[in-house]
Amino acid sequence: MSVLVIASHPDDEVLGCGGTIARLAQQGTAVYIAILGEGITSRAAAPDQSHQPQLKKLHEHAHQAAKLLGAADLFMHQLPDNRFDTVALLDIVKEIESLIDRLGPDTVYTQHGGDLNVDHVATFRATLTATRPTAGGTVKSVYSYEVASSTEWSFGQFAPAFAPQRFVDITQTLDVKIQAMQTYESESRPSPHPRSPESLRSLAAWRGSQAGVEAAEAFTVVRQVR
Repeated sequence: MSVLVIASHPDDEVLGCGGTIARLAQQGTAVYIAILGEGITSRAAAPDQSHQPQLKKLHEHAHQAAKLLGAADLFMHQLPDNRFDTVALLDIVKEIESLIDRLGPDTVYTQHGGDLNVDHVATFRATLTATRPTAGGTVKSVYSYEVASSTEWSFGQFAPAFAPQRFVDITQTLDVKIQAMQTYESESRPSPHPRSPESLRSLAAWRGSQAGVEAAEAFTVVRQVR
């Protein structure tokens, strides 16, 4: 068994399923992370403004977070931050298909299609295309995760609203998720921001209460073959 986690930006993988990645890795599952977007360049005053020093540090943080979580490997791509809608969907699909052909995962975790962030929406759509159930395909299960400060900030106005049907107990790996998120110095925020340690613990506790455990991450089931 191997798992591929697809994220639009550095930190989405931790926010959405960091605890699940750590739990799977501890159980001996090979978990691969693909981050499609370069990250943070949309914060520039102009699209061509250089962010190379900040990007280098952000990507270093991504590798540190992946190591903390126990990921088998991390693949960094260079799609334009918060501008995935300017890229042909087919080009995003091909990036994901190439990874799937290379890694042969049976399970894929990806962004939620109803998020506020446009890159998340494009990633979700591209993942569905890349994992379509064709003959000989390895992917049997596809799940989407929530990202604090994007999923809830759509306020259910964009379909599909996030309505989880699957929960993973991360009671034993919540601390490492928080630690991994804190490696992202440019992305972490103080309370009460959704990406603060306090808010992430509260979200995990709330999802845990829905599932009858101390802490959990929640997912929608896109498709699942048993």
